[in-house]
Amino acid sequence: MELRIFTEPQQGADYDTLLAVAKATEDLRFDAFFRSDHYLTMGGDGLPGPTDAWVTLAGLARETSRIKLGTLMSAGTFRLPGVLAIQVAQVDAMSGGRVEFGLGAGWFEAEHTAYGIPFPKEKIARLAEQLAVITGLWETPVGKTFDFDGEFYQLKDSPALPKPAQAKVPVLIGGMGAKRTPELAARYADEFNVPFASIEDSGAQIGRVREAVRAAGRAADSMVYSNALVVCVGKDDAEVARRAAAIGREAAELKENGLAGSPAEVVEKIGRYAEQGATRFYLQILDLGDLDHLELIAAQVAPQLG
Repeated sequence: MELRIFTEPQQGADYDTLLAVAKATEDLRFDAFFRSDHYLTMGGDGLPGPTDAWVTLAGLARETSRIKLGTLMSAGTFRLPGVLAIQVAQVDAMSGGRVEFGLGAGWFEAEHTAYGIPFPKEKIARLAEQLAVITGLWETPVGKTFDFDGEFYQLKDSPALPKPAQAKVPVLIGGMGAKRTPELAARYADEFNVPFASIEDSGAQIGRVREAVRAAGRAADSMVYSNALVVCVGKDDAEVARRAAAIGREAAELKENGLAGSPAEVVEKIGRYAEQGATRFYLQILDLGDLDHLELIAAQVAPQLG
């Protein structure tokens, strides 16, 4: 069972804060540091302002040595696929082959309006072409060229460079779409992530993806299945309540909708998600200044998961 740290820097975090969390992630033996890809806060003033996902990960690639680095999820609306393929390949090389690439369609219209980014209607169809372009560029042998003639993107005689350090950068797709999302995952993804869903809804979505993977001619277990969930762990009820209040939430609500409570309670709930097929968990950390929280999870939750 893998535990990964997942951050939401648009809520208010500069690079130095993210670096401190990434270094703690590595020192405490978590598997990976992931971040969202957003440019606008979803509550609060968002100070000191957003950081760019791939600029951040490039810096962290040079200042860490072991942990995987990635996005949940890069917004397909933010960057042209050819440019994004170059960026991800470069960060993968800078990290020595530690990048995992999550890509989604993009959904938060207000951040597009705030920064003058077009917000197209046909997002899922664009996502399908983006995945084809990005993976196609990476898979093209050195010395060959890549062409693509889609509805939204056209590439001609691309040298398809640079290449990532990894022979294959793991691709993550996620969401709760019932048909097109599982089909895209079955075609392109190495991992499917279920974001912020109940145990029952998580199991249903994993079931749909497993069926799509089989229909695509793959073994269902060739896909990694994961959950992203907010986490709030405390040694006792008072500490849980304090950590919940620090992120503007109620402990009871977090216990219902996330991984919250004592270490034993959190381990038990992770086990219930694991029964639905998840083997990897992205722990959404919202108070990035509370590194003691990470230490508690590493000391009293992770060892119980095996």
